[in-house]
Amino acid sequence: MPFLKAANLSHRFEDDFGRLVLNQIDLSVPEGAFVALVGTSGIGKSTLLQILGGLIPPTEGRITLNDRPLSQTHYSIGIVFQRDNLFPWRTVRENVALPLELQQVAAGEIQQRVAEMLALVGLRESADFYPAQLSGGMAQRVALARALIHRPDLLLLDEPFGALDALTREKMGQELLRIWQARPTTVVMVTHSIPEAVFLADEVLVMNGTNGRKDYPATISHHIPIGIPRPRAFAIQTDPEFLNCVARVREALSN
Repeated sequence: MPFLKAANLSHRFEDDFGRLVLNQIDLSVPEGAFVALVGTSGIGKSTLLQILGGLIPPTEGRITLNDRPLSQTHYSIGIVFQRDNLFPWRTVRENVALPLELQQVAAGEIQQRVAEMLALVGLRESADFYPAQLSGGMAQRVALARALIHRPDLLLLDEPFGALDALTREKMGQELLRIWQARPTTVVMVTHSIPEAVFLADEVLVMNGTNGRKDYPATISHHIPIGIPRPRAFAIQTDPEFLNCVARVREALSN
């Protein structure tokens, strides 16, 4: 039984045109898997991720976690967006603590869990910094720590490294794998980078327009398993199997 499942998922924009943007999407993600979602810009990847996270309802279809409707489960979901969305008046420590404060966790436990999380993401020495004092990569680490602090069962990542320079983005990809392996959870990540998707994921889902279209309505046209063994070092990106997977994803996007 998959942990996350979407069946016949469709969605229309609530505008004057009522455009159908997602069309009969089916996906299933095993517990603990890392799945990457790729597609051309504006095709609906972020919309799909927001639906999976319960932020917006689908027009049609069903989403379940462990075979129970999303709205009726006790499972927690963490979300990281392209912008870090940190509160500028709160320190790194206070930003990470916020979800636990909202859950009214005891102060002593908050202090301990925040310290552990900051150590995990490599920000222990920056705990008292404010967002304005952080680099882009550091700010995204804070956002990731905040999303993980309440130990989510499902982590949704919406192009979390898209605003970073190429070198920082590569480093953050490696850091994400390290953190995910230390704190395993089920992950669905949107990315525009094909090599990043192949490097991180167990499976890459390709979104294309329905019936050969390049835009709306979009569906998942290809499910491409990534059989590269873990753990993965960045040097794997020169391996023939890695390059073959990248080529398969690129070909699926061009169809």
